[in-house]
Amino acid sequence: MLKRILPLVFLFLNCCNLCHSQWIEISNQKASQEPTELGGPRIVAEYDINDKDISQECPAYIFIRYSKDSGTTWEFLSMEHLQGNGYGLVESSGHKKTIWWGTSETSFKTIGKTNIADFNRLKFQIRGMKMLRVPAGEFIIRSLPGGGYDESEYQESGSNLPLFYIAKYETTVAMYTDYLNEIGKEGAGWNKRMSNSSRCGIVQNGAAPNFTYSVKPGRENYPVTYVSWYDAAAFLRWCGLRLPSEAEWEKAFRGGIYLDGDKRKEHENPLPERKYPWGNELPNAEGVYRCNYDGDDDGFPYTAPVGSFDKFNCPYGACDMSGNVAEWTLGWYSTSYHVGLDGFRMVRGGSWMAVPYACDAITGATQLPLKESSIMGFRACYGTSPVRSKSDSGSVGASFGTSNGARQITAAID
Repeated sequence: MLKRILPLVFLFLNCCNLCHSQWIEISNQKASQEPTELGGPRIVAEYDINDKDISQECPAYIFIRYSKDSGTTWEFLSMEHLQGNGYGLVESSGHKKTIWWGTSETSFKTIGKTNIADFNRLKFQIRGMKMLRVPAGEFIIRSLPGGGYDESEYQESGSNLPLFYIAKYETTVAMYTDYLNEIGKEGAGWNKRMSNSSRCGIVQNGAAPNFTYSVKPGRENYPVTYVSWYDAAAFLRWCGLRLPSEAEWEKAFRGGIYLDGDKRKEHENPLPERKYPWGNELPNAEGVYRCNYDGDDDGFPYTAPVGSFDKFNCPYGACDMSGNVAEWTLGWYSTSYHVGLDGFRMVRGGSWMAVPYACDAITGATQLPLKESSIMGFRACYGTSPVRSKSDSGSVGASFGTSNGARQITAAID
């Protein structure tokens, strides 16, 4: 069988004490084009995942982007075209192989009169991030999405959620810089405040339409800040992901009634109504600092590198959901006053400027989606897009039941 080795962009990740908080380490990337008898030509991409912590409970989310013009423009490689064990949610480390079918149906130029695509200008970027499995099942929800004024179609009904995955870490400066270097050549996605070396640390270089971006030394593993809701959503679309809904965010923070889900029901959550990821003690109880909040007694005057408080993670293992940066969600806050306007979005979790008791499971704030602040960042979510039912009347409807004194929510809107 004829094989043709393709040019490939190798990804070398910066090595540092918290390199796990950036993209996962991927090595030995190679790709080849192979003609097949009936299926047309295909591309076979292979690589190794070196992180031994990858598992069913903590899989890697792998996505591929490619360029047909030597890196001038890039596209997300749709997973509908792929086979193999090296894309989407990958539950083990080691050698991986992904097969890309249908390349003859793309806009690649072909070699002469053959059906073989000419990939002399083709480049790949294979990236991955750690996700955490949140099993399907009930949890105790104490907050009211959007403060009861959520007019999006992104909130689930009630407190029984399907399986989803949430990023272990907040999106970092290094990750966002990679994104900017692909899509930000004319300046999109960046603002001047991001160059602040104590609160973000992304520097813009050159001039439009060829801007490039770099990270100030030592800032790679800090959470990206000064991102609007639109910036966060755009980065996640670039990855093939999305923001979590408020209900998903709260379940990841607290855990379900059963931590292994309602199907198994073998591991009961000892604190299903916990105020904080670690329990009910304040973040500074007995002189122990459990998250990054207002002041520098916790060791950080501003943001902290992601994972700095990993001894106090959420039940499924998510880091920094309490404090550090308040996190954008899909939730909207839109009253009759906001008719005709782009409604406020909800942020959750408190930040490095929040008082300790405001870093809890239910405290939230409303922000204009254009807001770019040093206290706000985001993390990724993967799963079926949450869509709630619509009412015939087109008005927000909510009904409440009780489960151990907690509110269960059902809402609908046109």
